[in-house]
Amino acid sequence: MPTQGLTLPAIDPVLIEIGPFALRWYALAYIVGIFLGWWYAKRLVANQRLWGPAGSPMKPTDIDDFVIWATLGIIVGGRLGYVLFYDLPRFIDHPMEVFALWQGGMSFHGGFLGTVLAMVIFARVRGIPVWSLIDVIAPSVTFGLLLGRLANFVNGELFGRVTDVPWAFVFPLGGPLPRHPSQLYEAALEGVVLFILLRFLTHGGSKLRSPGFVSGAFAAGYGVFRTFVEFFREPDVQIGYLAGGLTMGMLLSIPMIIAGVWLMVRASRRTTAAEGAAAE
Repeated sequence: MPTQGLTLPAIDPVLIEIGPFALRWYALAYIVGIFLGWWYAKRLVANQRLWGPAGSPMKPTDIDDFVIWATLGIIVGGRLGYVLFYDLPRFIDHPMEVFALWQGGMSFHGGFLGTVLAMVIFARVRGIPVWSLIDVIAPSVTFGLLLGRLANFVNGELFGRVTDVPWAFVFPLGGPLPRHPSQLYEAALEGVVLFILLRFLTHGGSKLRSPGFVSGAFAAGYGVFRTFVEFFREPDVQIGYLAGGLTMGMLLSIPMIIAGVWLMVRASRRTTAAEGAAAE
Protein backbone atom coordinates (compact mmCIF):
# COMPACT_ATOMS: atom_id res chain seq x y z
CA MET A 1 0.00 0.00 0.00
CA PRO A 2 1.45 3.43 -0.97
CA THR A 3 2.55 5.54 1.97
CA GLN A 4 4.15 8.56 0.29
CA GLY A 5 2.88 11.33 -1.93
CA LEU A 6 3.19 14.99 -2.79
CA THR A 7 2.32 17.45 -0.05
CA LEU A 8 -0.79 19.51 -0.60
CA PRO A 9 0.15 23.22 -0.71
CA ALA A 10 -0.74 24.86 2.60
CA ILE A 11 -3.14 27.49 1.26
CA ASP A 12 -5.61 29.04 3.67
CA PRO A 13 -9.14 28.46 2.28
CA VAL A 14 -9.99 31.98 3.48
CA LEU A 15 -8.51 34.57 1.13
CA ILE A 16 -9.50 37.71 3.06
CA GLU A 17 -10.97 38.05 6.53
CA ILE A 18 -12.12 41.40 7.93
CA GLY A 19 -14.07 41.13 11.16
CA PRO A 20 -17.10 38.89 10.53
CA PHE A 21 -16.54 39.05 6.75
CA ALA A 22 -14.54 36.23 5.17
CA LEU A 23 -13.94 35.78 1.44
CA ARG A 24 -13.09 32.16 0.66
CA TRP A 25 -11.36 30.86 -2.43
CA TYR A 26 -14.44 28.79 -3.24
CA ALA A 27 -16.69 31.86 -3.15
CA LEU A 28 -14.18 33.79 -5.25
CA ALA A 29 -14.22 30.96 -7.79
CA TYR A 30 -17.99 31.38 -8.14
CA ILE A 31 -17.74 35.17 -8.46
CA VAL A 32 -14.94 35.17 -11.04
CA GLY A 33 -16.49 32.24 -12.90
CA ILE A 34 -19.80 34.07 -13.27
CA PHE A 35 -18.02 37.26 -14.36
CA LEU A 36 -15.94 35.46 -17.01
CA GLY A 37 -18.98 33.52 -18.20
CA TRP A 38 -20.93 36.79 -18.57
CA TRP A 39 -18.05 38.35 -20.53
CA TYR A 40 -17.70 35.35 -22.86
CA ALA A 41 -21.44 34.98 -23.48
CA LYS A 42 -21.64 38.64 -24.51
CA ARG A 43 -18.83 38.09 -26.99
CA LEU A 44 -20.65 35.12 -28.52
CA VAL A 45 -23.86 37.11 -28.87
CA ALA A 46 -22.08 40.13 -30.38
CA ASN A 47 -20.13 38.10 -32.95
CA GLN A 48 -22.62 38.11 -35.82
CA ARG A 49 -20.35 35.98 -38.01
CA LEU A 50 -21.14 32.98 -35.82
CA TRP A 51 -24.89 33.26 -36.37
CA GLY A 52 -25.15 33.42 -40.15
CA PRO A 53 -27.25 35.79 -42.31
CA ALA A 54 -30.12 35.94 -39.80
CA GLY A 55 -27.83 37.28 -37.09
CA SER A 56 -27.99 36.69 -33.36
CA PRO A 57 -31.51 36.26 -31.93
CA MET A 58 -30.54 38.22 -28.81
CA LYS A 59 -28.57 41.29 -27.74
CA PRO A 60 -25.58 41.61 -25.37
CA THR A 61 -27.84 43.54 -23.00
CA ASP A 62 -29.98 40.41 -22.66
CA ILE A 63 -26.94 38.66 -21.22
CA ASP A 64 -26.43 41.55 -18.81
CA ASP A 65 -29.94 41.07 -17.50
CA PHE A 66 -29.62 37.29 -17.34
CA VAL A 67 -26.61 37.35 -14.99
CA ILE A 68 -28.80 37.71 -11.88
CA TRP A 69 -31.05 34.89 -13.06
CA ALA A 70 -28.02 32.67 -13.69
CA THR A 71 -26.54 33.43 -10.27
CA LEU A 72 -29.77 32.48 -8.51
CA GLY A 73 -30.08 29.33 -10.61
CA ILE A 74 -26.53 28.26 -9.78
CA ILE A 75 -26.72 28.93 -6.05
CA VAL A 76 -30.27 27.75 -5.34
CA GLY A 77 -30.09 24.79 -7.73
CA GLY A 78 -26.60 23.80 -6.61
CA ARG A 79 -27.53 23.83 -2.94
CA LEU A 80 -30.85 22.02 -3.36
CA GLY A 81 -29.15 19.48 -5.60
CA TYR A 82 -26.58 18.73 -2.92
CA VAL A 83 -29.28 18.47 -0.25
CA LEU A 84 -31.47 16.11 -2.30
CA PHE A 85 -28.83 14.03 -4.08
CA TYR A 86 -26.00 13.76 -1.59
CA ASP A 87 -26.99 14.25 2.06
CA LEU A 88 -30.78 14.38 2.48
CA PRO A 89 -30.97 12.50 5.83
CA ARG A 90 -28.61 14.98 7.52
CA PHE A 91 -30.55 17.99 6.30
CA ILE A 92 -33.84 16.44 7.36
CA ASP A 93 -32.41 16.19 10.89
CA HIS A 94 -30.87 19.68 10.71
CA PRO A 95 -33.00 21.71 8.24
CA MET A 96 -31.42 25.09 9.10
CA GLU A 97 -28.08 23.83 7.78
CA VAL A 98 -29.55 24.04 4.27
CA PHE A 99 -28.81 27.77 4.43
CA ALA A 100 -25.24 27.38 5.77
CA LEU A 101 -23.59 27.74 2.37
CA TRP A 102 -20.29 28.76 3.95
CA GLN A 103 -19.93 25.20 5.25
CA GLY A 104 -19.76 23.88 1.68
CA GLY A 105 -21.96 21.46 -0.20
CA MET A 106 -22.91 22.35 -3.78
CA SER A 107 -23.94 20.00 -6.58
CA PHE A 108 -23.04 20.72 -10.19
CA HIS A 109 -26.00 18.73 -11.43
CA GLY A 110 -28.34 20.72 -9.19
CA GLY A 111 -26.79 24.00 -10.33
CA PHE A 112 -27.09 22.80 -13.92
CA LEU A 113 -30.82 22.12 -13.55
CA GLY A 114 -31.34 25.40 -11.71
CA THR A 115 -29.60 27.37 -14.46
CA VAL A 116 -31.52 25.55 -17.21
CA LEU A 117 -34.79 26.44 -15.48
CA ALA A 118 -33.66 30.07 -15.19
CA MET A 119 -32.76 30.13 -18.89
CA VAL A 120 -36.10 28.68 -19.96
CA ILE A 121 -38.08 31.21 -17.93
CA PHE A 122 -35.88 34.17 -18.94
CA ALA A 123 -35.98 33.23 -22.64
CA ARG A 124 -39.76 32.97 -22.65
CA VAL A 125 -40.14 36.30 -20.83
CA ARG A 126 -37.81 38.03 -23.33
CA GLY A 127 -39.06 36.23 -26.43
CA ILE A 128 -35.64 34.68 -27.07
CA PRO A 129 -35.29 31.19 -28.60
CA VAL A 130 -34.62 28.95 -25.60
CA TRP A 131 -32.01 26.73 -27.24
CA SER A 132 -30.07 29.68 -28.64
CA LEU A 133 -29.77 31.16 -25.15
CA ILE A 134 -28.65 27.81 -23.71
CA ASP A 135 -26.13 27.43 -26.56
CA VAL A 136 -24.56 30.74 -25.54
CA ILE A 137 -24.48 30.05 -21.82
CA ALA A 138 -23.18 26.46 -22.09
CA PRO A 139 -19.60 27.31 -23.17
CA SER A 140 -19.53 30.11 -20.60
CA VAL A 141 -20.07 27.63 -17.77
CA THR A 142 -16.65 26.05 -18.32
CA PHE A 143 -14.91 29.00 -16.63
CA GLY A 144 -16.78 28.31 -13.40
CA LEU A 145 -16.08 24.59 -13.67
CA LEU A 146 -12.35 25.21 -14.01
CA LEU A 147 -12.13 27.66 -11.11
CA GLY A 148 -14.49 25.68 -8.88
CA ARG A 149 -12.42 22.51 -9.18
CA LEU A 150 -9.22 24.43 -8.51
CA ALA A 151 -10.86 25.82 -5.36
CA ASN A 152 -11.78 22.26 -4.35
CA PHE A 153 -8.10 21.36 -4.67
CA VAL A 154 -7.02 24.34 -2.56
CA ASN A 155 -9.55 23.30 0.09
CA GLY A 156 -8.32 19.70 -0.01
CA GLU A 157 -11.86 18.40 -0.60
CA LEU A 158 -13.47 16.07 -3.14
CA PHE A 159 -10.17 14.24 -3.44
CA GLY A 160 -9.50 11.04 -5.33
CA ARG A 161 -9.00 7.41 -4.44
CA VAL A 162 -5.80 6.01 -2.94
CA THR A 163 -3.11 5.47 -5.57
CA ASP A 164 0.63 5.13 -6.09
CA VAL A 165 0.94 7.34 -9.20
CA PRO A 166 3.88 9.79 -8.98
CA TRP A 167 1.59 12.84 -8.93
CA ALA A 168 -0.57 11.65 -6.03
CA PHE A 169 -1.19 14.04 -3.12
CA VAL A 170 -1.74 13.48 0.57
CA PHE A 171 -4.92 15.34 1.53
CA PRO A 172 -5.25 16.06 5.27
CA LEU A 173 -8.97 15.27 5.18
CA GLY A 174 -8.28 12.01 3.38
CA GLY A 175 -5.88 10.42 5.82
CA PRO A 176 -2.17 9.64 5.45
CA LEU A 177 -2.31 7.79 2.12
CA PRO A 178 -1.65 9.51 -1.24
CA ARG A 179 -4.63 10.01 -3.50
CA HIS A 180 -5.49 11.02 -7.04
CA PRO A 181 -5.86 14.82 -7.37
CA SER A 182 -9.21 14.22 -9.05
CA GLN A 183 -10.10 17.90 -8.65
CA LEU A 184 -7.30 18.73 -11.10
CA TYR A 185 -8.47 16.02 -13.49
CA GLU A 186 -11.92 17.60 -13.52
CA ALA A 187 -10.51 21.11 -13.88
CA ALA A 188 -8.54 20.02 -16.95
CA LEU A 189 -11.31 18.03 -18.62
CA GLU A 190 -14.45 19.98 -17.68
CA GLY A 191 -12.82 23.41 -17.65
CA VAL A 192 -10.19 23.32 -20.40
CA VAL A 193 -10.85 20.44 -22.80
CA LEU A 194 -14.62 20.99 -22.81
CA PHE A 195 -14.12 24.72 -23.46
CA ILE A 196 -11.83 23.96 -26.42
CA LEU A 197 -14.36 21.49 -27.83
CA LEU A 198 -17.25 23.96 -27.54
CA ARG A 199 -15.08 26.78 -28.90
CA PHE A 200 -14.44 24.69 -32.01
CA LEU A 201 -18.18 24.03 -32.42
CA THR A 202 -19.18 27.69 -32.06
CA HIS A 203 -16.37 29.26 -34.07
CA GLY A 204 -15.19 26.54 -36.45
CA GLY A 205 -18.27 24.40 -36.86
CA SER A 206 -20.87 27.19 -37.00
CA LYS A 207 -23.06 25.18 -34.63
CA LEU A 208 -24.74 28.25 -33.15
CA ARG A 209 -26.77 28.12 -36.37
CA SER A 210 -28.15 24.75 -35.23
CA PRO A 211 -30.04 25.61 -32.02
CA GLY A 212 -29.51 22.97 -29.35
CA PHE A 213 -26.35 21.40 -30.79
CA VAL A 214 -23.88 23.25 -28.56
CA SER A 215 -26.14 22.61 -25.56
CA GLY A 216 -26.14 18.91 -26.34
CA ALA A 217 -22.37 18.85 -26.80
CA PHE A 218 -21.93 20.50 -23.41
CA ALA A 219 -24.25 18.05 -21.65
CA ALA A 220 -22.73 14.99 -23.30
CA GLY A 221 -19.16 16.24 -22.91
CA TYR A 222 -19.56 17.05 -19.24
CA GLY A 223 -21.31 13.76 -18.62
CA VAL A 224 -18.52 11.76 -20.27
CA PHE A 225 -15.72 13.64 -18.51
CA ARG A 226 -17.41 13.51 -15.10
CA THR A 227 -18.14 9.79 -15.45
CA PHE A 228 -14.51 9.16 -16.40
CA VAL A 229 -13.14 11.09 -13.42
CA GLU A 230 -15.51 9.27 -11.06
CA PHE A 231 -13.33 6.18 -11.53
CA PHE A 232 -10.54 8.12 -9.78
CA ARG A 233 -12.58 10.20 -7.32
CA GLU A 234 -13.40 9.02 -3.81
CA PRO A 235 -17.19 8.64 -3.47
CA ASP A 236 -18.95 10.82 -0.91
CA VAL A 237 -18.56 9.09 2.45
CA GLN A 238 -22.26 9.38 3.32
CA ILE A 239 -23.24 7.64 0.06
CA GLY A 240 -20.38 5.37 -0.97
CA TYR A 241 -20.84 3.10 -3.96
CA LEU A 242 -24.24 2.39 -5.43
CA ALA A 243 -25.48 -0.73 -7.20
CA GLY A 244 -23.06 -2.06 -9.80
CA GLY A 245 -20.17 -0.03 -8.41
CA LEU A 246 -21.66 3.23 -9.68
CA THR A 247 -21.23 6.50 -7.81
CA MET A 248 -23.82 9.25 -7.45
CA GLY A 249 -21.79 11.38 -9.86
CA MET A 250 -22.01 8.64 -12.51
CA LEU A 251 -25.71 8.10 -11.90
CA LEU A 252 -26.45 11.80 -12.43
CA SER A 253 -24.11 12.13 -15.44
CA ILE A 254 -25.36 9.22 -17.54
CA PRO A 255 -28.73 10.91 -18.28
CA MET A 256 -26.78 14.02 -19.34
CA ILE A 257 -24.87 11.96 -21.90
CA ILE A 258 -28.04 10.43 -23.32
CA ALA A 259 -29.88 13.77 -23.43
CA GLY A 260 -26.85 15.51 -24.94
CA VAL A 261 -26.51 13.01 -27.80
CA TRP A 262 -30.25 13.25 -28.46
CA LEU A 263 -30.06 17.05 -28.59
CA MET A 264 -27.17 17.00 -31.08
CA VAL A 265 -28.95 14.54 -33.37
CA ARG A 266 -32.19 16.53 -33.13
CA ALA A 267 -30.47 19.84 -33.87
CA SER A 268 -28.60 18.40 -36.86
CA ARG A 269 -31.76 16.90 -38.35
CA ARG A 270 -33.69 20.14 -37.94
CA THR A 271 -30.92 22.17 -39.57
CA THR A 272 -30.68 19.74 -42.49
CA ALA A 273 -34.45 19.84 -42.96
CA ALA A 274 -34.50 23.65 -42.84
CA GLU A 275 -31.67 23.90 -45.38
CA GLY A 276 -33.45 21.46 -47.66
CA ALA A 277 -36.68 23.42 -47.49
CA ALA A 278 -34.84 26.67 -48.22
CA ALA A 279 -33.17 25.14 -51.29
CA GLU A 280 -36.48 24.05 -52.85
